[in-house]
Amino acid sequence: MSDAIETSGLVKSFRDTRALDGVDLRIRQGSVFGLLGPNGAGKTTTIRILATLLQPDAGTATVLGHDVMREARVVRQKVSLTGQYASVDEDLTGHENLILMGRLLGLSWRAARQRSSELLEAFGLAEAAGRQVQTFSGGMRRRIDIAASLVAIPEILFLDEPTTGLDPRSRNQVWELVRRIAAEGTTVLLTTQNLDEADRLAERLAVIDHGRVIAEGTSRDLKASVGSSALHVRLASADQRARAEELVARVLGDGLLPATDPTSLTARLANPAQAAAVLTALTSDSVDVAEFSVGNPSLDEVFFALTGRPAEPASAEVKP
Repeated sequence: MSDAIETSGLVKSFRDTRALDGVDLRIRQGSVFGLLGPNGAGKTTTIRILATLLQPDAGTATVLGHDVMREARVVRQKVSLTGQYASVDEDLTGHENLILMGRLLGLSWRAARQRSSELLEAFGLAEAAGRQVQTFSGGMRRRIDIAASLVAIPEILFLDEPTTGLDPRSRNQVWELVRRIAAEGTTVLLTTQNLDEADRLAERLAVIDHGRVIAEGTSRDLKASVGSSALHVRLASADQRARAEELVARVLGDGLLPATDPTSLTARLANPAQAAAVLTALTSDSVDVAEFSVGNPSLDEVFFALTGRPAEPASAEVKP
């Protein structure tokens, strides 16, 4: 299939800060693509350029073959953007919000009411349709916001951190919506700090840091980039971490991955058989090991290995 989005050498600066420093992307039509990176890495700036809300200082970007600068009006007709926070009118009901969006998009009153009812039913909001949005829970607000983006079915949907602040149940509901949207043929570009979200939803991922794409591929590709096998050790005491690192490095060489937990160590394994040698070295030196396992590196560990810092902690849950 053809590419839905292609960028080459995108550059964008804000005064003395270079938000994008040569971003190259190719996103297949009909796929879910995840854009990962720390806060300030350039994810939202990229989305805003592709949605024609910003103009790049240099480079090119096309959406469905249309240049985002020369053909901005055409691009806007084909895309929809859901930002990090709900943008619907809280004083209106869920039904009224979707009707308003339909009318703004040129639908007749009848068509707007029909489309509103369809979306409210599909997103599990039919029973709350007559309530003001200000009475909705965080998960319901997120769903009505995404529904508003789909009143006119876009060819490309930009989702900028769609589950920020949601509780686990609401997050799973939004994930299911994203899967359904993609299954119906819409290309989804998703930015997220939730690495589990990216792992579950995205066909391909790009990691962006300091305005540059530093890695790209499937989740499996990115995990393999830091080693096909990983050793996970949890110590009984953080006081023994320094000694444990010395012993692991002595056995494995330069294989330790960054970690934020003072009682945990993760290291690349060239061969799973090396794990036994590490365990022997630790126990022989009286390092107390609480847990010891061998498996694939997590996407969190990949993120940390690539950027040198962890993903941002999840936002506090939004209460009903």
